[in-house]
Amino acid sequence: MQDVSYTPGTDALRRIGPLLLQTQDLTAAAMVRLTALDNSAYTHIAGSRASLDLLSSVVSSSSLAGTALAHALHANPYEGAQFAGYPADDEAVCARRHAEAIPTMSEHLNKAVHQLDLCATGCRYLAHGIAEDLASARDHKTTTVRQRAGAALSPAQYDALNALSAGGLLCESSARGLGVTRVATQDGTRVSIATYRALAKRGLVRAASDTSLFQGQKITVTEAGQRALAGPRPRASLSMAASTAPKATMAARGVRR
Repeated sequence: MQDVSYTPGTDALRRIGPLLLQTQDLTAAAMVRLTALDNSAYTHIAGSRASLDLLSSVVSSSSLAGTALAHALHANPYEGAQFAGYPADDEAVCARRHAEAIPTMSEHLNKAVHQLDLCATGCRYLAHGIAEDLASARDHKTTTVRQRAGAALSPAQYDALNALSAGGLLCESSARGLGVTRVATQDGTRVSIATYRALAKRGLVRAASDTSLFQGQKITVTEAGQRALAGPRPRASLSMAASTAPKATMAARGVRR
């Protein structure tokens, strides 16, 4: 657009006309994109309204660019014949008409260039903004999933969950006149009440409430608990291994002595 060179008249029509058609195609394409974006799931993402407003400004600017080009063609001096009875233009008249038209046509072309620059800038910002919005939405979703999943199971919690998947009861027994809640597993694995409560808090197990604790409430591993068991058994952390290693070494030395 900035490098277009023309001579007023037929030459200007041949050079500026295709630019007008391309600008109209740009407007149509931007309008299609705006409609598609407005009908997409992207509108539910934070920040999408700004993108829609920006894309609508691209539609407006491309349309204004086309209007400016149409005005340039309207200001173009065409070389058709006069009405019957009017003298034909001589070279001096043609030169004057061209000279008068060039400033007006140039002004309209400059307006078109300005509007197309706005279109290009808007499209760059739009692409960057949509990419950032989508990335932010993915990060938020990942964080939400992690928050729901909670921290990874400890080896003891995994073993307790595995034992409870075979069957277990939440019971309350009397010890020295005080009610003590405990967990009984079918295979005899010891599960502390603290471990059970940690699993229950994360929704990995639940106890049937239709019976009393004195009779024993059946413990069920939930779907979330089954998914947790589907993964590998977690390993003990390095800090735990390091803290237990010296004790094992000292015990071994005591045996040798």
